[in-house]
Amino acid sequence: MSWTPEKIELLTSLWNQGWTTARIGEELGVGKNAVVGKAHRLGLPKRPSPIQRRAEEAEQKKAPAPKQQSKGISIYDLGPGMCRWPFGDPDTDDFYFCGKKNIPTKPYCDEHCAQAYLNGKNPREDNPPSQQGGPNRGPQRPGAKK
Repeated sequence: MSWTPEKIELLTSLWNQGWTTARIGEELGVGKNAVVGKAHRLGLPKRPSPIQRRAEEAEQKKAPAPKQQSKGISIYDLGPGMCRWPFGDPDTDDFYFCGKKNIPTKPYCDEHCAQAYLNGKNPREDNPPSQQGGPNRGPQRPGAKK
């Protein structure tokens, strides 16, 4: 394909109007890569990548924050990474959950882990098996087989 002065003028005009490279290519009967290459060789002004624009648009269209009740969050809005500490009676409309950011690997936030676990940790972490009582773990009689 040869770039005639008429095609170059049309390319420049459509480029400055903001047409996409694919649409310009359709209009001129060439591929979009040919349009991009010629625009570059002509020194036409650069345009932001459509991929970056879509990422920015998606960031702006993030999901709205969950609806917070006056005291906490409802079961319907409780999601991953949220504290599941319950408040109130599940049979009433006043029932809600904490909803703060939970500690990774735990269902509760810092405050509620401190209430739920000894020293804020899982009880299994506080008493390793070697320290827990149980069969064959008590004091041994001298000379007894293990």
